[in-house]
Amino acid sequence: MRLWFAVFLAAFFAFGPAAAVGQAKPEIAGVERKLEHLEGNGSKPQPDSAPTVFTEDEINAYFAAGKVELPTGVRSVHFQAQPGMVTATTQVDFDKLQEGRSSSNPLLSMFTGVHEAVVVAQAHGSGGVGYVQVDSGSLDGVEIPRFVLQLFVEKFLQPKYPGIGLDSKFALPDRIDTAAVGSHTLTIVQK
Repeated sequence: MRLWFAVFLAAFFAFGPAAAVGQAKPEIAGVERKLEHLEGNGSKPQPDSAPTVFTEDEINAYFAAGKVELPTGVRSVHFQAQPGMVTATTQVDFDKLQEGRSSSNPLLSMFTGVHEAVVVAQAHGSGGVGYVQVDSGSLDGVEIPRFVLQLFVEKFLQPKYPGIGLDSKFALPDRIDTAAVGSHTLTIVQK
């Protein structure tokens, strides 16, 4: 259950500085209750279709508390959303992320060391399927051409995470029918 939540939220929200753990205990408990509800509700023959809403504050607190294991090299996650759009900002140690893999392609040489990475994507879920389309990415404020992002994903991410791509489509778990990114929210409906 928790793994799908991490993938789902990473696809639907943004990366960046996280909230302090000590300030976030009510938010963490709120996320835990909502996750338990989704899991239990999804196992019912006829799930309650009342929406479950996650706020940015709850999600940021949950990630900051270490409740979701991030890939090696990815640090302090913060999520931000606007209707249908997700912007992700984080510090990434690309050398740790790429451990055990290398490339002689000079276009991929920018993916070394520690950088602030920002990804902007469109995201939604309908009919039990989640959709994410990466619109842009940047390192330290410099936009990376889409074809270079695609090379990086194919060379370094897909071998470890085969379902990840710049344009992703994936089944939603626990009978989730729709997922809508709103202004600082993620609303989930089960059927």
